[in-house]
Amino acid sequence: MARIRFRCDPAPKRLVSLLHKAHGLIGLTMKTRLCIIGSGPAGHTAAIYAARAELKPILFEGWMANDIGPGGQYTTAPPIENFPGFPEGILGRELIDRCRNQALRFGTQIFTETVTKAFTDLRTVIADAVVVATGALVKRLSFPGSGDSPNGFWKRGMSACAVCDGATPIFRNKLLAVIGGGDSAMEDSIYLTKYGSKVYIIHRRDTALSNPKLEVLWNSVAVEAYEEGERGVLGGLKVENVVSGEVSDLKVSGLFIAIGREPATKFLRGQLELDSDGYVVTKPGSTHTSVQGVFAAGEVQDRKYRQGITAAGTGCMTALDAEHYLQEIGSQEGKSNRPWHEPRASSPLD
Repeated sequence: MARIRFRCDPAPKRLVSLLHKAHGLIGLTMKTRLCIIGSGPAGHTAAIYAARAELKPILFEGWMANDIGPGGQYTTAPPIENFPGFPEGILGRELIDRCRNQALRFGTQIFTETVTKAFTDLRTVIADAVVVATGALVKRLSFPGSGDSPNGFWKRGMSACAVCDGATPIFRNKLLAVIGGGDSAMEDSIYLTKYGSKVYIIHRRDTALSNPKLEVLWNSVAVEAYEEGERGVLGGLKVENVVSGEVSDLKVSGLFIAIGREPATKFLRGQLELDSDGYVVTKPGSTHTSVQGVFAAGEVQDRKYRQGITAAGTGCMTALDAEHYLQEIGSQEGKSNRPWHEPRASSPLD
């Protein structure tokens, strides 16, 4: 059995902590079959499935967790064009709002609070099962023009997801650049050659040089981004050679940051098994973690695919795994043994 204890105070950011097999907790207690931590596609999908199964889940959507509001990184994404069901595309914020409203419709109780590692004694949430769906943070660089401010070009020519955004019209047949030197940067660079007229790689790597549309800028870093005319979109980069100190002008219409991601799992250290990069380790073929009754969904356990639709899929999987687990421990006494995700047989009264 997993337990959560958190402080309820008027502060904008409320502190919560995840505990396992805790004893002697005091204060107001709230019990639930299933507690979900995270409010992206994974968390809300888990909530929708669990709520329709009458598990009455509670969900902590976070409040400025890692400086991002409820809904996570999807709320800061440009228009999303690869999520099924929206042929004209949809804003990330709108997609999350729709997911949230659907979870609420079926009875999910949502708290705008952040789960952290702070220990307080004012309220205890006791859950038979927990879904961790806190996602991963895109690692970003800081240089003039790289931010979200009016003078920055994030979402106006800059992105951290080539698969998500590379096919959009603003990047087609344009000069593009990728910052990074790991496997992800190489994969992103090769992927972008489908759309851009040429792709510059700003780093030290030679594994992708066989593609004629790729050019590596060795020993180089981006030091500034600038505007194209008065259009308000990215027009190019100032790139410095770290050996010679020479700064060159690189005319590009798109910049993709591919220097890695950081899973939002700091609050789980010492409580769940994490890999060397901080991703939650799940058992092959399932969403089960190292702690019985705790499941993981979305980018918090996915270092490979990292897409909203795959996150939603694993959110569904956690709900199924959690429901089966709850049946096994007898938490669903008096309910039908029919798997809740399967339709019931038709009745003459239907």
